[in-house]
Amino acid sequence: MKYSVFLLLISCMVFSQGRLKDDEVKKYVSQVNEDSLKSYISKLVSFQTRHTLSATDDPKQGIGAARNWVIQQFKDYAKNSGGRMEVYLQQEDLQPDGKRIDKIVNLGNAIAFLKGTDPNDKRVFLIGGHLDSRVTDVMNRTSAAPGANDDGSGVSAVIEAARILSNSSFPASIIFVAFSGEEQSLLGSRLLAEKIKKENLQLEAVLNNDMIGNPKAGETGEINTRTLRVFSEGLPYMELDRKAPAIRNLGLENDSDSRQLARYIKEITELYVKRLHVKMIYRNDRFLHGGDHTSFVTHGFPSVRLTEYYENYDHQHQDIRMENNRQYGDLSEFIDFKYLKKNVAANVAVLASLAKSTSKPERVEMDVKELTNFTMLHWQKPKSGTPAGYFVLIRETDSPVWQKKIFTTELSARIPLSKDNYIFAVQTVSQSGNLNVPVIPDIAK
Repeated sequence: MKYSVFLLLISCMVFSQGRLKDDEVKKYVSQVNEDSLKSYISKLVSFQTRHTLSATDDPKQGIGAARNWVIQQFKDYAKNSGGRMEVYLQQEDLQPDGKRIDKIVNLGNAIAFLKGTDPNDKRVFLIGGHLDSRVTDVMNRTSAAPGANDDGSGVSAVIEAARILSNSSFPASIIFVAFSGEEQSLLGSRLLAEKIKKENLQLEAVLNNDMIGNPKAGETGEINTRTLRVFSEGLPYMELDRKAPAIRNLGLENDSDSRQLARYIKEITELYVKRLHVKMIYRNDRFLHGGDHTSFVTHGFPSVRLTEYYENYDHQHQDIRMENNRQYGDLSEFIDFKYLKKNVAANVAVLASLAKSTSKPERVEMDVKELTNFTMLHWQKPKSGTPAGYFVLIRETDSPVWQKKIFTTELSARIPLSKDNYIFAVQTVSQSGNLNVPVIPDIAK
């Protein structure tokens, strides 16, 4: 009888998928503007080429003019931040490497850092896209390389997110960055990842947007304007040898920090953005390609790549030309701006939800000292913020997404489900109802 009553209480606490939206997050999502996105990409294309090895001192053409323009956009939006947004160009002179750098080049990442309002909250979230573009020959720095979708679309997401969120008052901080050097082997993102690692910043999520504006597949011509892919690593790149025994023993091959971030993106996007489905791809990236999130993955930061569902290779890494009645080249005319708008809205929803959330619960643990069909979880309060409570998340071991959420204001939960059959996690619920990325429990010692 007691067991049945306990189950009834738990079923009453399980929150359905119809979770209430935060009005402030809804407001930010509604402000994503299609005309703004068109204007950003039009301007980016106007620089003729944004190749990493192109001119840095020409005021109208080349990577230098492009990054200066992005910096100016950030400075204009920083006026809305009450002095909390710092804008700067992270620069470094690179020597020839015998690979994709054949001269001394000034590499520059255009960055805006929006400082959080809570001095005790050290969390940082990052949205990025790569500013540089290319044609068929990766060393060709003179031919027209408009880079409208690759990666003008990703940079437009960064700029639009900065515009909208610049006047926010989130407890946590956000970095907005347009990377250089992606096509030359992820040089700009590597530079920033190393800086963040050296400065010991608490970077909890990287949203790398790379090609998010084209819904039409090459070869087949299929169109999908309702799906956004999120790539995430399964097994952690960093310290895998040390972590492997626990991953194997607990069956956590599908529960890396980056994979948890991907699940979070799926939940938040599908809550706030109409007619957009997130498809989680269980890979760090596509075949024969590499994105800027990988620079952060290799330093142990939770990082994912957001990208369109289909790719059209006629408009990716191609010289502009008409051949056999087919147009080649990464031109603006091949971007679906309504689709792009939805994908940018997903980024805004996720960033705002993360930055408004309370920090993660500390020392989340699961007891495994005795054989029982109950699962005992316990945790400690987060380092910053005052949560309204906590969700205990539950899913079967073969489920890709969390299936149940149990709300509690306690710092422990005794669940009448076998730990052998389920995966569990805990996340904080802020006073505004926003959630942090779930934390998988360690084994209690």
